[in-house]
Amino acid sequence: MRSRSSTQANRASTPLELFFDLCFVVAVAQAATLLEHDVAEHHFGHGLRSYAMVFFAIWWAWMNFTWFSSAYDTDDDIYRLTVLVAIVGALVIAAGVPRAFESQDFLIVTIGYSVMRFANVGQWIRAAVSDPSHRPAAVRYAVGTVVVQIGWWLLLLASGTAAYWTFLGLVIAELLIPMWAERTGMTAWHPGHIAERYGLFTLIVLGESVLAASLAFESGLGSGADADLIWLAAAGIVIVFAMWWIYFDRETRPQPKWAFVWSYGHYLIFSSAAAVGAGLVVNVVHHIGEGHISDTAAGYAVAIPVAVYTLSVWVLHYVPHERGLLLLTPPVGVALILVAPLVPATVQVVAVLFAIQVAITVVLTRRAATLSTIESYPQANPPA
Repeated sequence: MRSRSSTQANRASTPLELFFDLCFVVAVAQAATLLEHDVAEHHFGHGLRSYAMVFFAIWWAWMNFTWFSSAYDTDDDIYRLTVLVAIVGALVIAAGVPRAFESQDFLIVTIGYSVMRFANVGQWIRAAVSDPSHRPAAVRYAVGTVVVQIGWWLLLLASGTAAYWTFLGLVIAELLIPMWAERTGMTAWHPGHIAERYGLFTLIVLGESVLAASLAFESGLGSGADADLIWLAAAGIVIVFAMWWIYFDRETRPQPKWAFVWSYGHYLIFSSAAAVGAGLVVNVVHHIGEGHISDTAAGYAVAIPVAVYTLSVWVLHYVPHERGLLLLTPPVGVALILVAPLVPATVQVVAVLFAIQVAITVVLTRRAATLSTIESYPQANPPA
């Protein structure tokens, strides 16, 4: 298991990586569905807390596999079998999501998470044996993961407030492992490959919002067409289109200096994108009279995750590269979106505001690119 070249041309995701992502769809869908149920029943604190905790397990397990495979994907039989074991862990996590939400019982989630993480430990041990130049980093990854896994099992013994503080401490420990390991020398991850993998997972979480819009269309076009639900579905589709546009409008690759900020910041992008889908379903349920929240609360179920998504993409994709109005448009748009739930037809208003924000951003981006091209184009020498 030698490390792969970080400059390999045309590096792309493998069928095994795509299969791995596909199995995470189940876990993401479970978390988003249960968040919707809690919000619709007016259990805001419980829903957000449980969602954040469960989504961390999903995201962190996926992320560690992604970065390891970028550096050490040998695609041999041992590697494939180890990844298939990790996929089993992902499915176990999905099976444990309902119990984690409903009764804060994280036993099944912990079992699935451990299966994935110990499969990853086996990969790091193999890398340590086969790749002497990166052996210190591989050993640190393996040791750190095992130690923190022991902490996750001890967490099952905690209860009440102590359990939440212990959970937070373990999250911090998990986040520190890569920073500690990579200090001995960066592993050979491929920037283009990583950017593609994160883009593919963004599409997966955006799929939750597409599904929610489809549900709204289905309800609105059912027996006795409901114009309000049809407009709600249309607004949901506009929001999803805008979310896709601002993320994929430009290619942004992680740079070694900011790799951890770029990578960890995507937790907010992924979790908020899936939460938008949950918020759209909340509004459908609220419209047909099955929810127990106010119009304003239903509006914020969409406005807040849209705002978090927009700000996260802005910080990671725009702030490092842009200046001037391009840095002001997203924050102003987010401020208006967060006020939208105070007026009727919130989802439609959010869709319009978001679409305008994206349109302004696109116009400014294209104009800046055109000016840059003109300035860099060599001027012909005038005739003598």
